[in-house]
Amino acid sequence: MRTATTLPLIATFALLTAACSDGIGPSGTPQLALSFSVLAVPSAAIGADGPQLAADTLGDGTNELVISKVEIVLREVELERVDDDACEGAVDHDDCEEFTAGPLLLDLPLGGAIDQLVTISPDTGTYDEIEFEIHKVSSDDPEDAAFRDLHPDLIGTSIRVQGTFNGQSFTYETDLDVEQETAIAPPLVVTEAGADLNVTVRVDLNGWFRNGTGALLDPATGNEGGANEGLIQENIKQSFEAFEDDDHDGDHDESDDD
Repeated sequence: MRTATTLPLIATFALLTAACSDGIGPSGTPQLALSFSVLAVPSAAIGADGPQLAADTLGDGTNELVISKVEIVLREVELERVDDDACEGAVDHDDCEEFTAGPLLLDLPLGGAIDQLVTISPDTGTYDEIEFEIHKVSSDDPEDAAFRDLHPDLIGTSIRVQGTFNGQSFTYETDLDVEQETAIAPPLVVTEAGADLNVTVRVDLNGWFRNGTGALLDPATGNEGGANEGLIQENIKQSFEAFEDDDHDGDHDESDDD
């Protein structure tokens, strides 16, 4: 298993982005970057007439949701080979390429941006899955100690969203603690002679705070004990997709698969 070359894992997303932005590795060694973006949504979902790139202002014809900040705590981000389930619980397994053990804080890019999280030099092969844990920050786990020192306000929390709903400020917080297995479609092929590669994990933020009919939900109703706590958590778990994105534009198109 190869681990990521980056700053200490307690660093924020912004620091990691600065540290890994060049994507340059030893001659002949393929480099693989992991990036995050937010899925662009149709203008009708935003309440505007023209095409939109950002998913941070949403509407349903009655309500308006403006999202200004999304923080996600990630841990144990790994890349898995095709037809190999050995990454789960494995230690130094050759078929499990580890981006980072974490925890680290991802400040999800809004406004149509795409941000690079970390870079590794993976072994050659074909990979069809990204695995990561949305991680609730513990109050006593030694592995979270350094992260707690930097972010004491996130103890007991894995995701925090801030913004306004119909003009009223809200803070949504959840202690969702779950392992995500996100397919890379089509699978990523890493070769010694291959150019530097990028995999983007795209988040459908538009769907986080909606019910089954598409109506917007007050995010505050998803907080602990709220009427929509379970529904919003399930929406979050279903919102991730991953794909090769070598032109770093946050879109899945044929040119990335060549």
